[in-house]
Amino acid sequence: MSQFKNAEEYIAAHRKMLAGNPDCGTTHYNLAVALMGQGKIDEAEKELLEAIECSPTLAEAYVQMGAICLKRGDLEGCLDWNKRGVKMRPGFSEGHGNIGFVQLQMGNLEEGIKSLERATHFNFRFVQAYATLASAYLMKGEVDKSIGACDSALKVEPDFPIAHNNMAIALMEKGDFAKAIEHADRAVELGYEVAPQILEELATHR
Repeated sequence: MSQFKNAEEYIAAHRKMLAGNPDCGTTHYNLAVALMGQGKIDEAEKELLEAIECSPTLAEAYVQMGAICLKRGDLEGCLDWNKRGVKMRPGFSEGHGNIGFVQLQMGNLEEGIKSLERATHFNFRFVQAYATLASAYLMKGEVDKSIGACDSALKVEPDFPIAHNNMAIALMEKGDFAKAIEHADRAVELGYEVAPQILEELATHR
């Protein structure tokens, strides 16, 4: 967007491009993303549907449709669009990550873990997926796997606060309070709101 002064100029330019080439899926997609940035969700949805019509393999458009469903509280719709996205592009890590997140929201722990594992398999730098996977492993009682997922996230992004928070919880489960305190303190330093009960319990081990 750097060659444009503002979002309005960017949107106007893309509308002009579409007037001359209405079958360009990528232009419809770029316009949709800009409209979403302005909160014009209904307009963005129309452009995304056009993008998918013109370019059925544009997995990013399916994921953005899923994001719109999520904004509207429609978990089923979000899941469906992301599933369609990864069907079009099986190695699309963001789609798998979103499927995993929604499955967890719906209480489908096993399915959520499988999708998050796929997301990190296709993109080993996907820190958000690692952090969510760490939480899911913890829910399942797989503490060592949770620590491993946090470790993978922190190798990519050492200052990722959610991973520090999740690592602290997993280490508490292991009884390693000294290291748990280090990670909880780091999460707080990075601006993350660690649950008060976690901080209270760690305070007794300082």
